[in-house]
Amino acid sequence: MAKIRNVPVEFRTDEGKGASRRLRRAGKVPAILYGGGEEPRMLQLDQLLAYRYAKNEWFYTSILELDVGNEKQKALLRDLQRHPYKPYLMHIDFQRVSETEPVRLKVPLHFLNQDSSPAGKTGGALVLHELNDLEISCLPKDLPEYLEIDLANLNVGDTIHISDIKLPEGVEVPSLKLGREHDLAVVVARMTVEEVAEEAAEGAEAAAPAAAGKKPAAGGKPAAAPAKPAAKK
Repeated sequence: MAKIRNVPVEFRTDEGKGASRRLRRAGKVPAILYGGGEEPRMLQLDQLLAYRYAKNEWFYTSILELDVGNEKQKALLRDLQRHPYKPYLMHIDFQRVSETEPVRLKVPLHFLNQDSSPAGKTGGALVLHELNDLEISCLPKDLPEYLEIDLANLNVGDTIHISDIKLPEGVEVPSLKLGREHDLAVVVARMTVEEVAEEAAEGAEAAAPAAAGKKPAAGGKPAAAPAKPAAKK
């Protein structure tokens, strides 16, 4: 069951860049709510509160209940713009959600028990996380904040693909419907020594054509340089 997080917002009537600048100077973040077959609504949030929300993983993957007085609207965060170097937010986009329509959203992957796995305990082994998030599709009520991947039985040489992830009920991965080539690796466990050996082999292969281009002179000795002409008297 998806968690619903309450986010207090306010309606606003002013639009445009000038109005947005005034809001930011007043400690507010301009925002917009759209979708769901309804007209877009202009919103504003408290800057400090919104900045605190933006530090939490759930803000990006939860159903957000936008609370405006007696009116409540369920939505997802769709875009968040930050100032390029100052610690505050510039603008936030929210999209309305319907309880009967699936949503598509990227959720983070949480890796469990990596250090206690056989691969994690093997000296010289390297466990690579090829993906850190994954796009899923589900009804809003089934939306997970994250997906867990248990690595307790991971051995050196193992590869975990997207199709190996245990998904919650009602959740699917749209990319898997596009074919086997979209079943990407999520976790790869291998020995670092193998990587060094591969790099050495690649270096040897690259050096061979270069060496083949330099042929020694007859007799196995390099050809002598041409003699300089004698100086005229």
